[in-house]
Amino acid sequence: MKAGPLIRISSLTATALFVLAASSPSTIAEKLLAGAPPSAPAAPPPVHLANISTRLAVGSGDSVLIAGFIVTGSQPKKIIVRALGPLLPVNENLADPTLELHDSSGATVAGNDNWRDTQQDALIATTIPPSNDYDSAIVRTVNPGAYTAVLAGKGGTTGVGIVEVYDLDLTVDSKLANISTRGLVDQGDNVLIAGMIVVGNGTTNVLFRAIGPSTGIPNALQDPTLELHDGQGGIIATNDNWQDTQKDAIQATTIPPSDPREAAILRQLSPGAYTAIVRGKNNTKGVAVVEAYQIN
Repeated sequence: MKAGPLIRISSLTATALFVLAASSPSTIAEKLLAGAPPSAPAAPPPVHLANISTRLAVGSGDSVLIAGFIVTGSQPKKIIVRALGPLLPVNENLADPTLELHDSSGATVAGNDNWRDTQQDALIATTIPPSNDYDSAIVRTVNPGAYTAVLAGKGGTTGVGIVEVYDLDLTVDSKLANISTRGLVDQGDNVLIAGMIVVGNGTTNVLFRAIGPSTGIPNALQDPTLELHDGQGGIIATNDNWQDTQKDAIQATTIPPSDPREAAILRQLSPGAYTAIVRGKNNTKGVAVVEAYQIN
């Protein structure tokens, strides 16, 4: 499959990052920080976003799970990308996920079916390899630029899967940025679920967007809704149509949604784990994009 970058880059200096707590967020963060070298040429920002993950029903064709991200800064960034399915505690999980990583030209940088088949030792060395042999993973040091991760089912199979990107070096000045994930929003377990971890000291403002009508994608979700949950699962904010609440504040970011039916939440976040859930209003279905931007 050939894929170009999913992300729309604006002139705003904005970063974005998601993580879904498929594993314990605190455990993952502790492992990453424990493995970091004691010093680096440039210091990372005091508050930043550590890793991303999105859970979705993976279909075929245009309904595969596509996650785009940008690495900003001046230094190469070491990352691990994981595609999980077999052990997810949901109905109709994806039994055999495949994974491709593409650069900004659409060229395939790396691909994997079963993670032990390639890079087994390097993936184990990260301390967070997949737990099932049918899961897929890629570890790579990438230069600043735009990348796309594509999660599909082997042989065109379908089911619920998770795609994740972890920052393996929190000490360099480069960081993951402008994350967005596209996929088919269905019902029940098959809604679009994305998460993020904020690490560091202090607070940061993050804009979440649920985009559908303005994508121009066939079968686009016409009226997405958005919920933001904290690490305990409590709902801390909701939105249906972005102009109904926080209109002035969202416009001030310079990147409001372009359709009034789309949803957005602007929130000041302290370090911790958060989850964003995108559904179709009145249980409608369609392809949508979930995005998060760190506004600082």
